[in-house]
Amino acid sequence: MTMNRRDLLKTAAAGSALLASPAFVGRALAADTIKVGALYSQTGGLSVVEKLLANAVELAVDDINAAGGVLGQQVEVVVEDGASDPKTFNEKASKLIVRDKISNIFGCHTSASRKAVLPIIERRNAMLYYQTHYEGFECSRNVLYSGAVPNQQLGNLIPWLVNEHGRKKIFIVGSNYVYPKEMAKVTKKLLEDNGAEWVADEYLELGHSEWAAMVKKIKDSGCDAVVSNVVGDSIIAFYREFKNQGISQEDIPICATVTGEIEIQAMGPEFAAGSYTSVPYFQSIDTDANRAFIEKFRKKVNDPNVVTYHSLEAAYFQVFIWKQAVEAAGSLDIDAVRENLGGQAYDAPGGRVTIDADNLHAALTPRIGQWQEDGQSKIIAASDGNVKPLPYSAYGETADNLFCSPKGLDQTKL
Repeated sequence: MTMNRRDLLKTAAAGSALLASPAFVGRALAADTIKVGALYSQTGGLSVVEKLLANAVELAVDDINAAGGVLGQQVEVVVEDGASDPKTFNEKASKLIVRDKISNIFGCHTSASRKAVLPIIERRNAMLYYQTHYEGFECSRNVLYSGAVPNQQLGNLIPWLVNEHGRKKIFIVGSNYVYPKEMAKVTKKLLEDNGAEWVADEYLELGHSEWAAMVKKIKDSGCDAVVSNVVGDSIIAFYREFKNQGISQEDIPICATVTGEIEIQAMGPEFAAGSYTSVPYFQSIDTDANRAFIEKFRKKVNDPNVVTYHSLEAAYFQVFIWKQAVEAAGSLDIDAVRENLGGQAYDAPGGRVTIDADNLHAALTPRIGQWQEDGQSKIIAASDGNVKPLPYSAYGETADNLFCSPKGLDQTKL
């Protein structure tokens, strides 16, 4: 049979209509998977924590796929090992973006690894979804920050510590790198604003395990509380030495920004009982949604004793934020997805979260928990609803005077 030009055009139009029909689109999309990256350490010193973060991403994808996927497609997670080394993180981010053609990467756990991958993320116009609470002082349209920033941990903790708990002389202690030092800046400002003082601001190297001299310095300082920005394995050594020197949490309580369920489990809960931590999420949040999350995660990793904690919950819910942005855009185009990330809200295990349209950080509910003998926290204070993230609060940023906006960082305000 021969066709003239008019018949050919009619046939082509019919084919185009078929391709555009919802039924056909669903079948076509289902033929392939949408690939996302999970870039976390599977080996090295950080792997114990980061493997769990990768598991949280995989659990979220399992839930999404069970509910029909994204845009009619199933989602596939490509896991890469950052090997607890910033240089390796950079190399694996490049591999995911350039070779695997993956533009959405969930990953990194430390500021060092985030900073290492940021150049390739920005240069290649990809998106990184970063779940760890961090020091702020960053404004990238290529990163969604789902963890807390300083004003969401200290903005409630310091006024409570001074005004409700009656502590006026604070010893600030941390590990010697950027996060603790930026947190100390915010702490000092808030102490001054609330009529209290800091009696010392001291640091020991990352991974430092000998805390006897530092704890004695705390004991002899005349302080009535400690604000701790100690991280990693040093947390365990610090808390154990604190108790070994006979310091009571009733007399000089440790109020931490990093110590969570995973550190409490590792050190033994008796060493932390009575101390405090300020983060938006605790495993002890008593809701059906959180209990279901804990049960699903334990089943996922086949460990009935594994604990959930702030970064883990954020690693989980940020995948749903990505899904919603893709579906709002109706496209996998990275610019379209980015434009739809701001304003996305999700009922996470720890409660409602919203992505701030100004800076792509998460608006979260700050909470203060007191650690109990069973290794879980008793939530003793929580804000009324979400608090706007201010990544430059250490430098004077307020909700009425934003440094970071969709136009980028206003350098003149620093």
